[in-house]
Amino acid sequence: MVKNDVWIRNMSEKGMIEPFNADQVRKGVISSGIGSYGYDMRIADEFRVLRPERVALIDPKKVEEGTFEDLKTDFFDIPANSYVICRSFEYFRIPRETLAICFGKSTYARSGVIVNVTPLEPEWEGYITIAVSNTAPVPVRLYANEGIGQVVFLGADEVCRVSYADKKGKYQAQKGIVMSKVDEKHS
Repeated sequence: MVKNDVWIRNMSEKGMIEPFNADQVRKGVISSGIGSYGYDMRIADEFRVLRPERVALIDPKKVEEGTFEDLKTDFFDIPANSYVICRSFEYFRIPRETLAICFGKSTYARSGVIVNVTPLEPEWEGYITIAVSNTAPVPVRLYANEGIGQVVFLGADEVCRVSYADKKGKYQAQKGIVMSKVDEKHS
């Protein structure tokens, strides 16, 4: 897809992204808003911080209560060689004929920060839960309400046979930071 008035109008009218910014905000902040081929999303001011002194092992099938602490702040300093879980500021609704992929921003990558690559399946909706890793040997600061990643939208020639909504996906319509869910009903 190419940045043009029709694409921007479709994103806005379909409610694909809320709040939606049809311009790219750049001055004095890490950019967010519409880009050439995607949308630069922001992170919210909510962070789920790993407390390694409280746990010896993280099991993605069963995250123990107390492993993470919830914080609400304007910025968060990720400790060296650690990570934090956060969520997008924007709420996304992916159309049935679209697949989206979230990538990290190069501004943070240049500081040793890696944002996990996250696919957004057709008809998935919610706030994106994001794992942000600091590979640097020193802490790195994340800024809430500023850009963290770019969502690239890939249009299909035809709609998918089975969408995320059809599968009743376990992360559908997530409202906050959602940790991994593994049960016998979903895989």
